[in-house]
Amino acid sequence: MLQRLNRAERKFLDGPRSRWTELKYAFAIFYQMIIGLRKLHFIGPCVTVFGSARFKEDHPYYKLTRTLSGEIAKLGFAVMTGGGPGIMEAANRGAQEVGGLSIGCNIVLPEEQNTNIYLDKYVTLDYFFVRKVLLRKYSFAFIVMPGGFGTMDEFFEALTLIQTKKTEKFPVVVMGVDYHKDLLEHIQRMILEQTINADDLQLILFTDSVEDAVTHLRKFSIDAFNLKLQEARKRLWIFGEWK
Repeated sequence: MLQRLNRAERKFLDGPRSRWTELKYAFAIFYQMIIGLRKLHFIGPCVTVFGSARFKEDHPYYKLTRTLSGEIAKLGFAVMTGGGPGIMEAANRGAQEVGGLSIGCNIVLPEEQNTNIYLDKYVTLDYFFVRKVLLRKYSFAFIVMPGGFGTMDEFFEALTLIQTKKTEKFPVVVMGVDYHKDLLEHIQRMILEQTINADDLQLILFTDSVEDAVTHLRKFSIDAFNLKLQEARKRLWIFGEWK
């Protein structure tokens, strides 16, 4: 099944096919979008966390993500990730541990990505672009942790939509100053070469401080959009809510 889906995805990018084949493909995308929209409709305002699937729970970036995510959940946000391991797991775990709502948008991959165990609600998708739409749609802020190509893709797509005013001016926080120092240098080079405006750098906060990140979200998300958030619910051991 998985191999068939991957072949179909590659075939779509080969160029024009029969009208009937293209229509079936479009309907498959539409169906997945509707399933995702209905399943996530009532989750409330989110903060989406992007980051690598490869970090284990003893890694400093995993621990940092877990701590930050807990503080975000305490503000009343649901925490959304790609639903997999590594940084995604850390973010979902941190939210759940303080009684926050933990959401995942999982993706079917050749090396199949399993959902992590810290999700209150999730949807599994076949198409990356459907997944990215859902990761953005409910979010009032984005956290970018250290990651690879996928993380950079999600980061720059969200940033481009904000820069071009296709979406609201949601805050973007990049955690891991040392990891991202070359990225910051390249963005500054873009300003120097005038491929972006100097003001565009103001769209991003680079920091290692959980406190600064939370303050930034409170100012540029909660206050800026006048959000009414519910505090994270307290877990009760009597109902088995101890994890």
